[in-house]
Amino acid sequence: MTKAEVCELIEEIGIIPAIRVSSAEDAHFAADTVAGGGIPIVEITTTVPEAVKLIAHLVRYHPKMVVGAGTVLNIDMASKCVDAGASFLTSPGLNRKIVEFAAQKQIAVLPGALTPTEVIEAWEEGSNFVKVFPCAQIGGDKYIKALKAALPQISLVAAGGVTQHTAENFIIAGATAIGVGTELIPADAIEHRESDRIQELAQRFLGFVKSARQRLGPAKQKAKATKTDFLKLDKQVPGDSREGGND
Repeated sequence: MTKAEVCELIEEIGIIPAIRVSSAEDAHFAADTVAGGGIPIVEITTTVPEAVKLIAHLVRYHPKMVVGAGTVLNIDMASKCVDAGASFLTSPGLNRKIVEFAAQKQIAVLPGALTPTEVIEAWEEGSNFVKVFPCAQIGGDKYIKALKAALPQISLVAAGGVTQHTAENFIIAGATAIGVGTELIPADAIEHRESDRIQELAQRFLGFVKSARQRLGPAKQKAKATKTDFLKLDKQVPGDSREGGND
């Protein structure tokens, strides 16, 4: 998949499952199961043992799955993940070198940011999306709404504390996608290999995104760029200050 295709799929699905577990075997089960539930995107965090090897395996043997690397904190790890075939890189914070590296490698990148300044800096560096993290702890969907109102051109991913009760609100607030962890892939469901439960949750979260987008309605078409005749607008205003103005 090209970077453009990866970004398009993230926008279409609207969910990035974050897999942070204690073994590669558990992570493999989680990735395979959530993809089978209708979400063909997974973020394998580098905190998972043998994460790079797992990414390489999933890329090779699950070609319909878009596999990304999470918690990528330095160039060395970013390089290993890209060499393994990762389709996107993400992290809890902003590392400009990783954003530049991803751009050079034509890989989608979703750095984390918290403040408006960090969000702007991440976007200006060339990020495809900016992951607002941890989102729930700093105002939740209200914070996303405020950011989106001021920065409508930036594609935001709400992550950190997203639940079944808040998922829809984040999309309505303006998030392009949501990053979801244990609410989508519970630890006990992984432990007991409850694939049906995880896939049911996947369908439920997909439903939340779909419902939110339906409530938002079709996106408004962008207005064509035009040159405004401001003098003409002045003539339309009663009591034009230029006529008989006060000295």
